[in-house]
Amino acid sequence: MNSMALIPLFAFLVLIFLVGIFTARKVSRAESFVQEYFLGSRQLGGFILAMTMIATYGSASSFIGGPGAAYTYGLSWVLLAMSQVVTGYFVLLILGKKFAIMARKYKAVTLIDYLQGRYGSGKITILSAVSIILFLFSAMIAQWVGGARLIESLTGLSYESALFLFAVAVLVYVIIGGFRAVAITDAVQGVVMLGGTIILLVATIIAGGGMEKIMLELQAENPNLLTPYGPDGELSARYISSFWVLVGVGVVGLPQVAVRAMSYKSSKSLHRALIIGTIVVGSIMLGMHLIGVMARAVIPGIEVADKVMPLLALDVLPPWLAGIVLAAPMAAIMSTVDSLLLIVSSAIVKDVYMNFINKEAKEKQVKTISFWVTGVTGVLVFLMALSPPELIIWLNLFSFGGLEAVFIWPIVLGLYWRKGNAHGAMASMISGLLSYVLFHSFAPNYLDMHTVIFPVIISFCMYVLVSLSTQQQSRQDGWG
Repeated sequence: MNSMALIPLFAFLVLIFLVGIFTARKVSRAESFVQEYFLGSRQLGGFILAMTMIATYGSASSFIGGPGAAYTYGLSWVLLAMSQVVTGYFVLLILGKKFAIMARKYKAVTLIDYLQGRYGSGKITILSAVSIILFLFSAMIAQWVGGARLIESLTGLSYESALFLFAVAVLVYVIIGGFRAVAITDAVQGVVMLGGTIILLVATIIAGGGMEKIMLELQAENPNLLTPYGPDGELSARYISSFWVLVGVGVVGLPQVAVRAMSYKSSKSLHRALIIGTIVVGSIMLGMHLIGVMARAVIPGIEVADKVMPLLALDVLPPWLAGIVLAAPMAAIMSTVDSLLLIVSSAIVKDVYMNFINKEAKEKQVKTISFWVTGVTGVLVFLMALSPPELIIWLNLFSFGGLEAVFIWPIVLGLYWRKGNAHGAMASMISGLLSYVLFHSFAPNYLDMHTVIFPVIISFCMYVLVSLSTQQQSRQDGWG
């Protein structure tokens, strides 16, 4: 056990608990439990909005899997990862004020609320909830495995014990604090993520004898590590460009990110979040992936790529400072998990239970069921994570692609194209879901592009064609 590194990490977890307890008081005093627990009563300022988007989006794949991939593929993976710089800016710019206005018009607390209000179809509500639960479970498993691996490497505990400790820490403050606890802790975690990235980047450059020396060592090992194409030339321009859809502009279709665009309190908050979010995302993504590349020269021979970050921090930093820096990936993982837990919980409670099972549910009933659903969901993810996958990053990207294929066009075209209707949205979601699963199963990375590309194109065509061909029927049905 590395006790000196463990103390700062333990202090960080205590801070998270305290925030959860503090915000629980806010939940108990709120006029509307649903509005407060799932959306923070739409009162997020610019700084917290930016940080909660960054912390939700930054995850185990950004802080553990990403540097590990960069360690393997060299500077080509840095180029690929930088497509994420536009994430916060693009999401808030595209959804922005119109999305928040429409969400308030429909009294939407969740993304599915918005889709229900826009299209007026119960089938879309059910399909949306099923899609969210299906894909976000895979994303949560990846995050919990990452958190457990980090605690395991620092404490010497068994994987199962580390996973249990991580699960308890997350569940307690999410269950008692809700969205506002998540948002406020995300702000703290976002600052930790940025600070940890800067500290480790500087320490790695110093440990490697300077940037020039590091690059010369990498060139001597394999000149292709410094090219955009990977060590064996396996990353084509087409493949790298396809990531601009997956982790760049396509992120507008992720429910856990899109819901942030309806939670701010004013236009000033939105504009401030655009600037802060873009700067911080760019700094973290560039820093963390450069660290992964440089680690190959500083500590060569690491066989398990997902261990690059913790091993490098413990190697180039004093133990106490390594513990502080390793709070950054822990922050990224926890902030993603807490957001995903609330999204799944809201899909079950708000969108299925309150819409189809008990429309007259009282506030006390909703509160009790929300706590139970969040807790049970966390336990299920814990059980699934007991048999961890080998590669965290690919499981997370699978979830991203699936959600984008299902939701991106019903969200974006629903906002900006009046002729879009429920028939088109339904066709888009079904075709996106089925084509993504089929491409992923039988033709992954078809034509040397990420699997998400063709499902997104297919779902777009289906939305437009079916909407145009069912205009008259839509008016008869009374659907938008």
